[in-house]
Amino acid sequence: MKASTFRRLLNLWPPFLVNAIRLQSLSDDWSEAKVVLRLRRRNRNYVGSQFGGNLFAMVDPFWMLLAMHRLGPDYYVWDQAGMIDFVAPGREDVYAHFHLDDATLDELRQAAAGGGKVLRWFENEITTASGEVIARVRKQIYVRLKPKARQL
Repeated sequence: MKASTFRRLLNLWPPFLVNAIRLQSLSDDWSEAKVVLRLRRRNRNYVGSQFGGNLFAMVDPFWMLLAMHRLGPDYYVWDQAGMIDFVAPGREDVYAHFHLDDATLDELRQAAAGGGKVLRWFENEITTASGEVIARVRKQIYVRLKPKARQL
């Protein structure tokens, strides 16, 4: 599927649509994604700031999706674990940026070449438009070369 088509479909996915999460951009080569969580009346918590579950939801699938599409069909790629540290209340729209570079892909390919599982942590921040850090997120993905692609 083309990245532009995927972006449009993901923005219509009910968990994102209902919670005002939007994939703003997705590069054609799946190396970069930018996401926004708009602060709306329906997604505020009791004290009026961004609901923590939505902050995590806005970043949850992206490291896995970028790795899956960049590594290709010869690899299993799954989410393994996730952590979020709330730094400050989000009282406005917040943003997350993901960039999966070629060097990291090469590391994953080399580590998975023998057929064993690879667990890799990725980190990024959720910020306001002015750059204030609202949360720090860590996601761990699982990568493994599929049996049919392993060299004997």
